[in-house]
Amino acid sequence: MSKITEVKARQLIDCKCRPMVEVDVITEKGSLGRGSAPTGSSVGMYESFVLRDNDPKEYNGMSVHKAVENVNKIIAPALIGKEVSGQEEIDKIMIELDGTPDKHNLGGNAIYSASIAAFRAAAGDAGKTLYDYIAGEPVKDVPIPSFNVINGGKYPGLTQAFNEFIVMPYKADSIYEAVEIAVKVFQKLGPVIKNYTKKEPGVGGSYGWIAPSEDPEVLLSLMQEAIDACGYTGKCAFALDCASSEMYDAETKTYYLNGKRLSSDELIGYVKGLTERWNFVFIEDMLDENDWDGYEKAHREITRTLIIADDFTATSKERIARACSTNSIDGFILKPNQVGTISEALDAYRFARERGLLAIPSGRSGGVIGDVVMDLAVGLDVSFIKNGCPRSGERIDKLNFLMRVADLNPGCVMSDISSLVRF
Repeated sequence: MSKITEVKARQLIDCKCRPMVEVDVITEKGSLGRGSAPTGSSVGMYESFVLRDNDPKEYNGMSVHKAVENVNKIIAPALIGKEVSGQEEIDKIMIELDGTPDKHNLGGNAIYSASIAAFRAAAGDAGKTLYDYIAGEPVKDVPIPSFNVINGGKYPGLTQAFNEFIVMPYKADSIYEAVEIAVKVFQKLGPVIKNYTKKEPGVGGSYGWIAPSEDPEVLLSLMQEAIDACGYTGKCAFALDCASSEMYDAETKTYYLNGKRLSSDELIGYVKGLTERWNFVFIEDMLDENDWDGYEKAHREITRTLIIADDFTATSKERIARACSTNSIDGFILKPNQVGTISEALDAYRFARERGLLAIPSGRSGGVIGDVVMDLAVGLDVSFIKNGCPRSGERIDKLNFLMRVADLNPGCVMSDISSLVRF
């Protein structure tokens, strides 16, 4: 048993050079827990609120001094003297201090950073790594990573409606081979795209290659060409994050795709066709975050891949419960900062797992070194995760984390998802 003696926040920057909150929690045993709140580029309307200063003179309005002050002046006095191991009580105190459903007053970025810091400090007091603290038993495997190698979005003269085109080396013999496959395939994909466009490929907002075509099938073909050229045919499958809320028009209730506007039914039919021609482990955020009828139909009609929700569920137990009651999804993307505390994220995870749903931890586009989602991924013994592109430092850090865990835990292997794939 150890009490919190100090809570201190500061402003730093994330991998996209956007200001973020970092919090230190120190215990009477001398343990230091540090947490920071990454933010996404594709942010759903049901996520906890990111409090920024909106001062155009500093970081174009993106600074977070108000959130930092809320930690130092409001959260810190309330947490000092509390047992650091009481994560639920710590998070409840902050939730009640804020008093809003989306953590609008203190800022989800302030609360979440403090929540992580307390979690890490408790693990430090226990003399354990955070993933061991979460697992409660020796780690036997690490999840299969997946890699966002082509970034969709809006570019000059081209709009690729789907956000992330993902390679998953699900049949690699080890985590070491999985990482090597990802690195080689991603590096090979550059020349493959150049050969297709006859010009150097650009780098997207999530550090993958900029989509060279509006047609998803063209991109999948280029990815397969790179996989084949590297000699990994049969070891890789695909995944897709559509992020369809970004391309949804609420007035016409249509989605933009490849130069056309499609209804929900038409988009479901198109994606179903993709899954029949290509092997997908999962497809994420196929429809708008409020398209409940569409998700129910998609899950019923598309049987050759896992239907995964992100913006649709927002790591919210209530939204997961509704999706579960309508049999609309096979799993959800676990992003703790969406809901805003570790306790709420773990509650959503346990609720989903008890009902047979998968949880797929994921970092955010504005990522950080030492992201807590990696400790959650290993400690919760999930099957596979989203890692992003094998290019930038904070994404490489996640891969090194998995390889380090495998090395430090004798007999640790990479997960086997053969029972989960549907193709």
